[in-house]
Order: sequence, then C-alpha cells, then structure tokens
Amino acid sequence: MNQTEMLRKIEKEESPGAVAIAFDLKAPTFRHKMYSSYKATRKGMPPELASQLPIMKEWLTLAGYTCIECQGFEADDILGTLASICEQSSNECVISTGDRDSLQLVSDKTRVLLASTRMGKTEIINYDKPALFEKYGLTPEEMIELKALMGDSSDNIPGV
Repeated sequence: MNQTEMLRKIEKEESPGAVAIAFDLKAPTFRHKMYSSYKATRKGMPPELASQLPIMKEWLTLAGYTCIECQGFEADDILGTLASICEQSSNECVISTGDRDSLQLVSDKTRVLLASTRMGKTEIINYDKPALFEKYGLTPEEMIELKALMGDSSDNIPGV
C-alpha cells in the first residue's frame, strides 16, 4: 500500500474534521544546535526521493490538504504541537506515522496509528493508552523515560 492509498484509507476510517501533514525541512533544528552530533550517523535522503517531495507537496496542497513545515523544527515537533492544540481545545487527535517516537504523545485525547511493514504488507496498529500499555507495559510518560535511558541510535543520541 502506498502513502496515498494509506492516507485515503485512514481518512475513510477516521472521518477527520481536518488533516495536516507535517514535513521536515533540510535545515538544522534546535536539536542540532544543542548537540552537534545529532543525526550525524544517519544517511541523507536518497536524491531520487528528495526530488519527489516538491511534487508530492504540490499534489497534497492541490488535493486540499494542509502541509506544515517549520524552520528549526522537525515534523515530530509539529505533530506534538498539533496534538497539544487539539487536546487544549478538547478535540481528539489521531496521528498517523511510522515513527515509534510518537507513541509518547498518546493520551486520553490522542491516538497514534503506527504503520509498519511486515512480510511486504503494511500494517497499521491503533495505539491508545490501553493498547500502548498492553504492548509495552508502559504509559506514554514512561515511554519518554525509557527513550531517555536507552538513547536513540538512529538519531545518534547516547543512552545512560
């Protein structure tokens, strides 16, 4: 299932009042300024994929979606901010991502639809607080603590 099909499927199942799609910018973020080795071991985006991003963003905009990117911040930061805004206004937030880091955003008002590929097939797992605890035995707050203790090799962040 490609991203467009997944987006349409999630929209059909969730019937959201609004959809925003967050993107990273190539520029350094505040994390790079705090820790010079942040993501230092990560390979860059392949040029053939990078060249498709402007086309995809244009298509999304023409299809009526809101695309958000912010200098100095990552897409994850944008998702966290949007989740916070939704919660403060008593709205539900559903985040669709392939990044497990977003599980720390799960709350009474925020769910994470975590996409992964298993045996060539895309699987989407719906995480609310009970599902998160059932899978990991942790609360969202404890997920933050676990990440802090473990570090994150994909971002080149050492653990304790």
